[in-house]
Amino acid sequence: MKDELMSMLPIFVKLAGRNCLLVGAGAVAVDKVGSLLSAGAKLRVIAPEARAEIQQLALQGSLEWVERGFELSDLDGTFLVIAATNVPEVNAAVYRGCVERNIPCNSVDDIPNCDFFFGSVVSRGALQIAISTSGESPAVAQRLRREIDAQLPDDLGPWLEDLGQLRRDVLATHPSGETRKLLLHQLAERQICASATCPSRLMVRGPVEDKRGAVALVGAGPGDPDLLTVKALRLLQTADVVLHDDLVPPAILALAARHAEIVNVGKRCGAKSITQEEINALMIEHARFRRSVVRLKSGDPLIFGRAAEEIAALTEAGVCYEIVPGITAAFAAAASIGCSLTDRGSASNVTFSTGHHAQSHNHAPLPEIEDTTRVVYMPGRDLTLLAAEWLAEGLPADFPCALISHAAQPTQQVRCCSLAELGDLSPMPAPSVLIAGWTVANILANAGLVADNAHASA
Repeated sequence: MKDELMSMLPIFVKLAGRNCLLVGAGAVAVDKVGSLLSAGAKLRVIAPEARAEIQQLALQGSLEWVERGFELSDLDGTFLVIAATNVPEVNAAVYRGCVERNIPCNSVDDIPNCDFFFGSVVSRGALQIAISTSGESPAVAQRLRREIDAQLPDDLGPWLEDLGQLRRDVLATHPSGETRKLLLHQLAERQICASATCPSRLMVRGPVEDKRGAVALVGAGPGDPDLLTVKALRLLQTADVVLHDDLVPPAILALAARHAEIVNVGKRCGAKSITQEEINALMIEHARFRRSVVRLKSGDPLIFGRAAEEIAALTEAGVCYEIVPGITAAFAAAASIGCSLTDRGSASNVTFSTGHHAQSHNHAPLPEIEDTTRVVYMPGRDLTLLAAEWLAEGLPADFPCALISHAAQPTQQVRCCSLAELGDLSPMPAPSVLIAGWTVANILANAGLVADNAHASA
């Protein structure tokens, strides 16, 4: 059965004017009648008794109801058949007869006796999105349909109708080739208005703006696919090449287009399998071959992501680029433990640093109460030196600290302690972020963090 399900081909079939047969006229059959009639099928129903809804449709001439039991001759001249009686033996007989005549048949709720399955459909005009579980769980398909339906705009149908007309205009006025293909893809990403001066309509009549060969520096966020921006997801799903950091998880890389070339250009724990100069060269080379490139960075590309070096290289090479911000690790880590980085009573500033540059170079005396939340990216495995630097700077021993590993991911770990205890914390899996400040104290008593972190190194 597993191999059969894997070989299913999802297709959309034209039924308009074609003879379709429905065997059965009870509650199960009623659910199929609407789908068949809306597709324009010429429908005949075979059943000794029928629900009132089917009888009414027969009186209106929307379908033909034959008031008797099924006979094999009913299959003659039929394009597609559905067996929907409450008698398994009848449904099986219908299916066997269809197999002998090479007629596709669906026996409702009887997977072995099905050549095809009905999907749960989301519709917006000409747009149809069908979800199928190959009969394994129609309830799951219906749940997914509701979720997708809630996310699609109501005016998608009219927009698609306008886009279809513009597509036909393009096919009629532009020669085939990469330029025409590019124009069609550009139109699919734009708004369309009714005005004759609509920019999208003017594109069809004007020269095609070639935006291929560009590089997008994209923030992948902390690793949770749900925290990607809409633009990041769109670029990821249309990119020809994805050059990603080592910390970008498989769940996000799986969202890339099937045709995309996925290349790991990351560096972990100081081990450099590829230099920054080589990364720059890869971006430029792919762009010059007219490929759309996503340089996918963990967190936000503008926060310790070496974006400045890559921007300089792309600018010098004359390669177009754009920057798509992501949710940086500091915000994801703070949100995951319910900690505000600013607070009117305890933190009016936020500083961001890395483990190599976290110590202060400002020798001015600290305020009586430190009013800055300190965020340290990549604090390292040994926090002893950092703790000593901060204590020498004048921070109090009870300055609250929280170390968050794999923020906003299922593997997240949190350890809270005082500054005096910071150097004794055992290492946590990278990537990790250290948040220190009096705002952290506000959350230490919540969610059992104090009790949990008493055994943090266990």
